[in-house]
Amino acid sequence: MRSRHDGDPLKALSCEPELKRISGNFHTTAAGISYISILTGTFLLFYFGVEFAGSGHWWSWPLVFLGQLMVALCFCELAARHPVAGPVHGWSATLGGPHLGWLGGWMMLTATTVSLSAVALAYQMTLPQISPFFQFVGTGTGRTDAAANAVLLGSGLIVFTTLVNAFGVTLMARINSAGTLVELIAAVTLIALLAALLTRGPGVSTGTAGYGVGESLGYAGACLTALLASAYVMYGSGSDTTSSPGGESGDPSRGAPRAILRALIASFLIGGLILLFALLAVPDLSSRRLSVDGLQFVMVSALDPAIGEIVLWCVVIAITVCALAVHAAGIRLAFKMARDNCLPASSWLARVSPRFGTPVIPTIVIGLVAVGVLVININQPRIFSVITSIAITMISMAYLMVTLPMLVQRLRGTWRPEEGRFSLGRFGLPVNLLAVLWGIGMSVDLVRPRPAVSNAESPFPWYARWSVLLFVGIVAVGGFTYYWLVQRTRTRTSTPAPAPAPAPAHMNPQQPDCNVVLPTVDVRRPTAGGAETGRPPK
Repeated sequence: MRSRHDGDPLKALSCEPELKRISGNFHTTAAGISYISILTGTFLLFYFGVEFAGSGHWWSWPLVFLGQLMVALCFCELAARHPVAGPVHGWSATLGGPHLGWLGGWMMLTATTVSLSAVALAYQMTLPQISPFFQFVGTGTGRTDAAANAVLLGSGLIVFTTLVNAFGVTLMARINSAGTLVELIAAVTLIALLAALLTRGPGVSTGTAGYGVGESLGYAGACLTALLASAYVMYGSGSDTTSSPGGESGDPSRGAPRAILRALIASFLIGGLILLFALLAVPDLSSRRLSVDGLQFVMVSALDPAIGEIVLWCVVIAITVCALAVHAAGIRLAFKMARDNCLPASSWLARVSPRFGTPVIPTIVIGLVAVGVLVININQPRIFSVITSIAITMISMAYLMVTLPMLVQRLRGTWRPEEGRFSLGRFGLPVNLLAVLWGIGMSVDLVRPRPAVSNAESPFPWYARWSVLLFVGIVAVGGFTYYWLVQRTRTRTSTPAPAPAPAPAHMNPQQPDCNVVLPTVDVRRPTAGGAETGRPPK
């Protein structure tokens, strides 16, 4: 006899999601790739890597991939066991308790909002290269012209993402799929075009070329600084977006791990070839414009002008879709935390539009905060590296709040992967340990004061040099202080218990592995089992 839940694993968990779901392998992979966004990241900070480490910065690409792969593999195992509980907010609460769960969710929510600001800045690196018309502030040569214009263009993009995200998951899935398809086609085409124009061999990436002189660690120090360029592209692996859509697909415990790995591996292979072939195809590797205009300079100097412009328009599409995906990730995380009464005004933030099936208020709030981050930095000449450093640092620390307690459980012998699903087996402990070490190393590398990143121009104020550490510290300490004094007693945890032995869905009234249902407040829609709809607490 077939169960009424056959064919829908989410319903088999006695769980009816309140937000609309997307389905299909391409939708889930597209959502992950659009978050990582190969073209957005490579075209935004390529100039930064070349500026500090020359062509040798390419080797940071496989290094970052290996580090992020360790994190992603841990997240895959978690997604297979708790497909609807995660990612960071639910998983950190599951592994480390409600207090760590709140802090992990708070750090991830803030990081995602700052990431939206960082992605929006990429318009400035591309649109003025297509036409001077898009340089609305000054001529682009003034000390803060680029920063001010970046804030203007980025704010316009965030307004757009706010409007689109308010209309629902269906529209987002279509835009993500179409935009990601354009990005993948453009990326593969770009690889082929650059491969046909190679002017030098790969040996050019093995020399120091005088970079690192004056650094305390020599060329290694220069590479650690340039690591930011590669980390910015792949730090979203295993994130709320690369794993959440898999959790919303038809088979979440299988779909989420696959979505995470497909997105990361595709981004590594395609992005790595673009960066390598760009270094080998640019006519003048020593040109100063390469460390100022980055890959955009390669497009206009190595390719036919018309073809180069088409590629840059594809980059604009990729940036737009990436911003939409990052904004959507923040919205969903805010909704999950508000549903658990973890945020101020949770009763408002957890409301879902009956027409569009989306939380409209978090959509607007995240958009406003992201614009505010841009406006605060409107006169910061190093606005690109400062904001991206903050985003990567915060998301690395949020990941640590998952991988570290997971490692503790492994050492205690209490961690058990889901039987018959993705598992690291005997490699679990070393992979988890490497993921923790990678997270700690990335966080330390990015928060250390580096004048070249955040304080490169006179009058060199101290707070600019320490801006990354100050921002992260204020958000973490200030946020947790508020939580402990005000929000702690109001929060309803939704930590999923380990899944019990399989039983027919119609005979199992429990709610295994699912944080869509709260212990005290039921926010489900009516299901075939007769569950009633509840309202979020006021």
